[in-house]
Amino acid sequence: MKDGKEMNLMQKIIPHLWFDTEAREAAMFYTELFENSKFVDAKVIKNPPPYGDAEIVVFELCGLEFNAISAGPYFKFNPTISLMVACFDAAEVDRLWKALSEGGSELMPLGEYPFSKRYAWVQDRYGLSWQLMLTEVEQKRPKITTNLLFSDGACGRAEEAVRYYAEVFEKSDIGLISRYQSGEAQSAKARVNYAAFTLEGSALCAMDNAFDVDFTFNEAISFIINCKDQQEIDYFWEKLSADPAAESCGWCKDKFGVSWQVVPANMEKMLFDEADDQIQVVSEAVMMMKKIDIEVLRKASSGQL
Repeated sequence: MKDGKEMNLMQKIIPHLWFDTEAREAAMFYTELFENSKFVDAKVIKNPPPYGDAEIVVFELCGLEFNAISAGPYFKFNPTISLMVACFDAAEVDRLWKALSEGGSELMPLGEYPFSKRYAWVQDRYGLSWQLMLTEVEQKRPKITTNLLFSDGACGRAEEAVRYYAEVFEKSDIGLISRYQSGEAQSAKARVNYAAFTLEGSALCAMDNAFDVDFTFNEAISFIINCKDQQEIDYFWEKLSADPAAESCGWCKDKFGVSWQVVPANMEKMLFDEADDQIQVVSEAVMMMKKIDIEVLRKASSGQL
């Protein structure tokens, strides 16, 4: 268990990226692109049948922690969740665009737009989406902001979701909410073209998709919530789990389709710092759960199961 000081400094909400086999490769690629970034750790978990082995990767981009996993071709990235990067000169936009678009594809071409003099939306070689935006220094935006694009059946619910998340998380703040003007969006359901908010210190933004598309949120990108105790796990599970069929191993889906992992804050320690045989016991215990039971994990970690 981490001590109180470490717990206070721990990132409460962590973006989690699901890859087929490329988590380590992608993490190394991303950390080489961005300053103040580093590869932290990796661990292979040998899961029991019918699950295959999985490699769990921890890395930081611009001081923001990410987790990733190589666990098979079950989920594919799409533009509903992207990483928005604030760049303070055009050269940085161009450098990141060149690197991230190589082997990938453009969703919005590099160029000038009403909201930015230099901007591009690209899907990299692994499928992850990035919005690269020239930003005025005085705006003081976070370097990386996670963007939620409410599409298909979730389109039109961006503002509802932002306000709901702000109610669920104690430390939250809603900033600018900008709405589409008449004729700006092709989709009749679209309402919000940009909403900025923070949850537990993590910067996010949301928008309704201006176009009618056939993709929406999936498990390829989820959000880990580091919980301090069972009471907190129970609270977030009750607030966020809206699809019983999606409940597995601490994962759940909310009423908007966004995936969350509601886990104890020392889960990373149990999966990285223990002996291999203890890690396997903990992993197998997690596989048997829907909502996480900390007492069962404690017993698994201490060899009492």
